[in-house]
Amino acid sequence: MHCHQDLVSFFSCGLILAGVWHLVYHRKSQSSYGRYMACPPARMVPARLAWFLQEMPAFIIPLLLMLTTHKSTIMGKYLLLTTFCVHYFQRTFVYSLLMKGKPFPLSVMVTAGLFCSLNGFLQGHYLLHCAQFDDEWFTGYCFKIGLLLFYIGMAINIHSDFILRNLRKPKEVIYKIPTGGLFEYVSGANYLGEIVEWFGYAVANWSFPALSFALFTLCFIGPRAYYHHRFYLEKFKDYPKFRKALVPFIF
Repeated sequence: MHCHQDLVSFFSCGLILAGVWHLVYHRKSQSSYGRYMACPPARMVPARLAWFLQEMPAFIIPLLLMLTTHKSTIMGKYLLLTTFCVHYFQRTFVYSLLMKGKPFPLSVMVTAGLFCSLNGFLQGHYLLHCAQFDDEWFTGYCFKIGLLLFYIGMAINIHSDFILRNLRKPKEVIYKIPTGGLFEYVSGANYLGEIVEWFGYAVANWSFPALSFALFTLCFIGPRAYYHHRFYLEKFKDYPKFRKALVPFIF
């Protein structure tokens, strides 16, 4: 397959515009799923099944592209794309099977699945058919620092999800204040971890598609951290006042 640079640029710009639109559209209220779902729609999907189905394309599509593409002599491309797949393997086959969330609206699941399909193709196609790296790039500081940030962010994300998952006892439906890890400093520690992941990926990749995905992630889940923080402050009078929403000591 040849590089479709115009298509890559179009989809990358689309990710940024979609992120900005979401940021503006939801500046006063959050997407209607989870704790912000006031009136459940008629068509709902169990949380584990919904998360499994919506995240899977972002793992399967890049994997299929790698398996059906002639092997490049620059193995760093495959390392970067494998890093992308590692995240979505964890989200598809580990996180989704352990989560205890509320059922998802079918429309949210379908939209998320379409996004993961598009982004999986975008990142995979760019790295395998468009990216131009020399061998020195993969021994340079940007590549190493980017991968380090990615795996630090992933560790924060997984640990924070573990804390959230174990807040409640079986069959409990009440909300509790999360403690431990980066939750001692921010209300959205799990979101902070994922944002760090994708900005690390963008640094290691040093490409427009990777940067556009990182910016989309920031615009999409950054506000959710803010609304979680506001929710905790309103619900719990003893909520730690020094705790920030997303960035320790700052915001």
